[in-house]
Amino acid sequence: MSKWVDVGAAKELSETEPLAVFVEGFAIALVRCGEQVYGVQDLCTHDGETLGNAQVEDCQIVCPRHGAHFCLKTGQALTPPAYEPLQTFAARVDNGRVLVEIPA
Repeated sequence: MSKWVDVGAAKELSETEPLAVFVEGFAIALVRCGEQVYGVQDLCTHDGETLGNAQVEDCQIVCPRHGAHFCLKTGQALTPPAYEPLQTFAARVDNGRVLVEIPA
């Protein structure tokens, strides 16, 4: 079971910088890619670096410490030194608000 949680205004979303939020025990980095919104865990699977201040390029989030690239759509690790995927969270915009689906 899961639930949708309001985490902020959609105008705060960017295609180049993540919006870091902490929701019910989950640290999540949210990014707009075109019309879609994606949520991934806010910790690199390689070394635990926060992704809240990462760069975003072509729907990929890039770890600021060692440069590992992750797919925002799937969480898949695309380049070393990361090999494990990021946890993903469904996200959407509804009436100007960002909603994230959280496991209950």
